[in-house]
Amino acid sequence: MPRLESCAWSCSGTARGRHRSQLGGTAAGLAAKVGEMLSSSVPSPSLPLVGRAARSPSTSSASSTASSTSSTLNWSQHLVQRSVVLFVVGAFMALVLNLLQIQRNVTLFPDEVISTLFSSAWWVPPCCGTAAAVVGLLYPCIDSHLGEPHKFKREWASVMRCIAVFVGINHASAKLDFANNIQLSLTLAALSLGLWWTFDRSRSGLGLGITIAFVATLITQFLVYNGVYQYTSPDFLYIRSWLPCIFFSGGVTVGNIGRQLAMGIPEKPHND
Repeated sequence: MPRLESCAWSCSGTARGRHRSQLGGTAAGLAAKVGEMLSSSVPSPSLPLVGRAARSPSTSSASSTASSTSSTLNWSQHLVQRSVVLFVVGAFMALVLNLLQIQRNVTLFPDEVISTLFSSAWWVPPCCGTAAAVVGLLYPCIDSHLGEPHKFKREWASVMRCIAVFVGINHASAKLDFANNIQLSLTLAALSLGLWWTFDRSRSGLGLGITIAFVATLITQFLVYNGVYQYTSPDFLYIRSWLPCIFFSGGVTVGNIGRQLAMGIPEKPHND
């Protein structure tokens, strides 16, 4: 009997141990699963870093786009301002110089337009103003494309002296009396080259001045041929032979004004 009781106690103890071990294993498994679920539900600290890294290229791209847009607006604003200033200067100079030519009977307009603004045709100021705006914007643009920035006498005092010399050349064309137009033309040609040498001395300025003189002479020939106006004593087809010298010196003068206005402006942005 004692042996049976001890055997029974030992069997029951063994069963209890097995049951406890099974319960402990089940509890440990449940705890491990709960821990996995909690760890998966909590966000990893590396995710915000990844988000910042993902957002940084787009942020830099947006800032570069905004700065490019701002540069474009500033460049366009400066371009409009320079165009307006050049147009006003060209229109005013055309009125004054054309009035001088009319008073000296060098340029003759039809009788119906003599009583208009400053005894000149209505289309003279806007045409000359537009030409001045184009030429004044073209000079610094050509300098930029050629990679030869104009640095000779870049100051407003020099520009004002250049304008005074140009007005003097135009005044001489109407006031000076020579034996023939050829002598006057040679004199004005020397004065025009002297103006370029004194205030410009750039190859782009010389080339653009010659091109402007050639194109403007052709346009003037066309206008005179169609009877829009005329010159007295023409010796170069329908015009005076010294007129290309006036166009050359005028192109150099307006070009220097445009170059001076272009100083300190932002460069035109380039799209990569």
